[in-house]
Amino acid sequence: MSTLCLLLGDHLSLNMSSLSSINKQTDTVLLCEVKAEATYVKHHKAKIAFLFSAMRHFAISLQDNGYKVEYVHYNDENNQGSLFAQVQYMVKQLGIEKVVLAKPGEYRLFQDVETWTAKLNIPVVVRDDNRFMASEQDFTDWAEGKKQYRMEFFYREVRRRFNILMDDKQPVGGKWNFDADNREKLPKNLSPPEPTTFPPDAMTKDVIALVKEEFGDHFGDINDFHYAVTREQALEVLKVFIADRLPKFGTYQDAMVQDQAWMYHSHVSFYINAGMLHPEEAILAAQEAYYSGHAPINSVEGFIRQILGWREYMRGFYWYFMPGLKTDNYLQAVNALPEFYWDGKTDMNCLSQCVKQTKEHAYAHHIQRLMVLGNFALLAGLDPEQVNEWYLIVYADAYEWVELPNVSGMILYSDGGHLASKPYAASGSYINKMSNYCSHCHYSVKEKTGPQACPFNYLYWGFINKHKDKFEKNPRMAMIYRTMAKMDQTKLSHMLDDADKFIIKLEQNEKV
Repeated sequence: MSTLCLLLGDHLSLNMSSLSSINKQTDTVLLCEVKAEATYVKHHKAKIAFLFSAMRHFAISLQDNGYKVEYVHYNDENNQGSLFAQVQYMVKQLGIEKVVLAKPGEYRLFQDVETWTAKLNIPVVVRDDNRFMASEQDFTDWAEGKKQYRMEFFYREVRRRFNILMDDKQPVGGKWNFDADNREKLPKNLSPPEPTTFPPDAMTKDVIALVKEEFGDHFGDINDFHYAVTREQALEVLKVFIADRLPKFGTYQDAMVQDQAWMYHSHVSFYINAGMLHPEEAILAAQEAYYSGHAPINSVEGFIRQILGWREYMRGFYWYFMPGLKTDNYLQAVNALPEFYWDGKTDMNCLSQCVKQTKEHAYAHHIQRLMVLGNFALLAGLDPEQVNEWYLIVYADAYEWVELPNVSGMILYSDGGHLASKPYAASGSYINKMSNYCSHCHYSVKEKTGPQACPFNYLYWGFINKHKDKFEKNPRMAMIYRTMAKMDQTKLSHMLDDADKFIIKLEQNEKV
């Protein structure tokens, strides 16, 4: 029986479950650059270039390892334009009797794949996605019967299961979580190392030219493309992070600095989410850095929690709550996404900085995504569908399984609290505490009302007031509502009025 193994663009690993029973003599591996996947949302140019180049390089690795590979380039004459049409074409061309693939990371594609057996009239086998350490079933077993779903407790269970940073049955260092040690502002005299970069080779240059020609109207810059496109390069990124940035990563992981995009972060999410690195090898490398005395526990645990905690949790959460998670809108947010999310033209410097860096690099670190771009979207009542699409478009590490729960659950509270115990809402003081953005801003973070006041300040209280019926009884927000009740009512009224006026300016597409 001849088998066709379909490898998706983010399944770039020789250890994929879909390859596990492939006969190198009789079976065929298919990778294809199809229009439907490149354009169902208008992905960042650098994201498309990264994935197409990584796919092309991976096809060579497959051939070097003895696999028969059919690679369909974007402009090939036999490119059928969609994954199903391409698979159908190859089945007929090659006399294929069975199709196998690992489970797609997006619900819409998985739903489509579920129909392929009937359409093709041959078996289509979908294997578990083994780019994760915990399975979907692990999450379901953990979640069943719970009234609250909190990452921290799931994280503890998987740490025990995989014996990561454990001292017998207790966590190394006596605590599960060292997040309280990881909230320092970057000192002025400290400069983070430059990120690991790679000049584009001939194959990548061809891809960049293709992207410029075919996707010129997509968001983002591509002239400074420098990402890893092979597993060997991705391993180098991880190695340099462990050596150079991990020791200070934890302490400054929430910090933001004017014109500094990369900071002490790892930048390996591109490669883990595309299958080029396995999460366990990143986790074990960080753990070894702790045991060897190279990096402190707060940095190592913080890095490991992002992968073994958040990444694993988000994947399980996504599949457990789909498809409802896609349409949830608990706060009934309906405002349109402002134009400055695309062009960065706003007098709010923090937002301008984060959009600019996103446009240039298809990257922003987690606090920029959550507490600047996301915080504004929450406070301004932006429509979850539009916000989710934006996040999916602009980041090179974004796939719906990780993007949607982060945005709908953590950023926008659209799911009504299944993921987060309270909204991640903050005024300008938080941004000022964690960055130097405010010192370069048109607005004053110290002013609460008036034309020079930081919009985050009055939008925050506008949000708190608007959703009082939903959050007043939330134990984690009780102090906020007590504070609001004690406020000078004239001052509060001015802030609420300023918030209303600001939203009207957004609706009228005026510069803010």
